Amino acid sequence: MDLIIVDDYEALSRAGADWLVEAIQVKPDANIVVATGETPMGVYRELAERRSRGLIDTSRLHVFELDAYLGLPPDDRRSLFGWARRSFIEPLGIPEANIVRLASDAPTAVEACRVYDAAVRRAGGFDISILGLGPNGHLGFNEPPSLPDASTRIVDLTPESIKSNARYWVGEEVVPRQALTCGMDLLLSARRTLLVVSGVHKHEVLHRVIEGPQTPDVPASYLQSASDVTVLADRAAWQGL
Repeated sequence: MDLIIVDDYEALSRAGADWLVEAIQVKPDANIVVATGETPMGVYRELAERRSRGLIDTSRLHVFELDAYLGLPPDDRRSLFGWARRSFIEPLGIPEANIVRLASDAPTAVEACRVYDAAVRRAGGFDISILGLGPNGHLGFNEPPSLPDASTRIVDLTPESIKSNARYWVGEEVVPRQALTCGMDLLLSARRTLLVVSGVHKHEVLHRVIEGPQTPDVPASYLQSASDVTVLADRAAWQGL
């Protein structure tokens, strides 16, 4: 793992955009899987601002959805695909033909997972993976326990994830209890990974990811064995490590 530690969230957003600009310049048509959640939003805004100034061309990227609430249509404002569209896909001018959804509203969720998995493998896997760190160590919605060979699948959300996502739903009681997630096997096979972590509330789980044993109880700990992983954290998350 490479480690980049910065002072605050603004510096984290700039450093994340720097990392992405370099990675995209190396491979302008990269297959990229992108996390939603609050932490990477500053990185995406900074990248979009650089695109608006003509500093980077993102139009050839191929974007893959990371995870999705089961049964929620993509045009619902609470859907993770809608969030990815507003924060990444549209600001970066990604053509519709270059987007692969994890279709949680498909008639058969199991088939949606199979179709997504096949699309990733047909594309040659992920060149770039942008991930956040869940409060319980999940990647995407690979909830603990998740083994490194766990495939794209339907998952039951843990109480920690339901609580963490409640602010987007105005209450825990209406948060969906199931989701689809890109598998650990695909994420850990990405050629380059950026794990973005911010805030003191992520300090303990970041410690377990970097310094603890690799365990299905902290799925992100398996990044210790993945290739070309960069952990980008602010000092609030990093303190004491």
